[in-house]
Amino acid sequence: MTHNRSSQRRPKRQSRTLAAAALVAMMLGLSACVPTPRSESQANASDELDEFYGQKLEYRDCMEFAETESATQFFESETNECTYVDVPMDYSSPADDAMQIAVLRVPAQGDPEQRIGSLVINPGGPGDSGMLIAAALSVRLAGSPLLERFDLIGFDPRGVGASTPAIRCFSDSERDAGEAKTTLLGTSGAWTEEDTSALVDNCAAASGGDKVLAAVGTRDAARDIDVLRAALGDDELTFLGFSYGTRLGAVYAEQFPENVRAMVFDGAIDPRADGEGQRLATFEGLQRSFEQLAAHCAQSADCPLGTDPKFATENFQQLVQPLVQAPVPAGDGRTADFAQVTGGVGVSLYTQEGWDAAIAGLAQLKNEGRADQLLALNDLYTGRGTDGVWSTFLDANFAVNCMDEERRTPEVEADLRERIAAAGPWLDSGESFSGSSRHWLRELACRTHSGVPLRAEHIGAAGNDGHLHHRRPQHSL
Repeated sequence: MTHNRSSQRRPKRQSRTLAAAALVAMMLGLSACVPTPRSESQANASDELDEFYGQKLEYRDCMEFAETESATQFFESETNECTYVDVPMDYSSPADDAMQIAVLRVPAQGDPEQRIGSLVINPGGPGDSGMLIAAALSVRLAGSPLLERFDLIGFDPRGVGASTPAIRCFSDSERDAGEAKTTLLGTSGAWTEEDTSALVDNCAAASGGDKVLAAVGTRDAARDIDVLRAALGDDELTFLGFSYGTRLGAVYAEQFPENVRAMVFDGAIDPRADGEGQRLATFEGLQRSFEQLAAHCAQSADCPLGTDPKFATENFQQLVQPLVQAPVPAGDGRTADFAQVTGGVGVSLYTQEGWDAAIAGLAQLKNEGRADQLLALNDLYTGRGTDGVWSTFLDANFAVNCMDEERRTPEVEADLRERIAAAGPWLDSGESFSGSSRHWLRELACRTHSGVPLRAEHIGAAGNDGHLHHRRPQHSL
């Protein structure tokens, strides 16, 4: 195998709320079920894949994998163990280049005789670090029945975080300067054919070439999980997925149904929706959350969105739309534009606990003409540490979505932007989306991606022989 390691490994901190009691009940309850026979997928794999399925893992200090503040904070625990799992870059040619999947293990803390196996976790994204979520959850779950009977396993999927090669499109300084957009959906701006060509050229140059960009789709990431399962010594997979992680888990279950022991999906993505449908549903949900935040804010006489929630969206637009052309100061020599300010509010919409921080940031913007607080919230979501080091979350997110989603023409993309602005008007930048050459992202920037879109009829369609198979789901997930 040929290994291509990147010297830049930067996982991203991402917090999640876990319904621990329900999870423990489901995971432990299923341990009493009669196990299905061991999968024959490894035995039937080609000789070239046997090397991957039969690899032995050697664990070492996780601090070697930590290059961000959040990773350093959580990886330093002595209970954490880390390693790489080798996987083929191209499963149709496994003897060629290999990739390395970074893995963090927190061994089960209970009686070894009561150990069930490994619980493999993916936090979503795509592009989030599974290593970081496993390390963070191990702190919350310390002493719980779950951690007593399962090893917690977090992995950074191919192209993500500490895995190598990792997708990287921009430098930290380019991101700080606001020169690092990978999408125009739900934000401001316009792209030409030259813009998107430069984007993919940058990503390819910094990530190891076009072949790396073409290798990070969800189908291949799901096949990596089966290699990981075997390397961990598990006959069957126990999996926990959040958000996009539910899609990854569903694809795995379609490809390897006989290898599934149990799966828990939190915030499941509808596998029947295409890329446009999923994005519209996301922005509709964010609009509802924004309106709930506005209603909470309106209870205060000094609410920056006003005391009548009916006008909150309009008032918000008046605050943020000028930032398209005139970013405001945000501390430490930085400025904040429309995308960064709305990003800071957006990350606060996922839980009620985040509302007050967003409201305080909007009050600062309205009263002081500054966005220090909202930029800090946006940094938290997009993976920038206080030391100025960025994670590769946004870069990997772009590359994986390029592989998975439909190819869209500039006209279709402009129409989608208009529909998103209608579905989530709090994010309407006030620009016209028609009549300009925009967003060749799906046709040009994804030029190296030869796979079919990952729609419901295709989920899990890439069988173990490398060909496409159309079949009905075999499991109700």
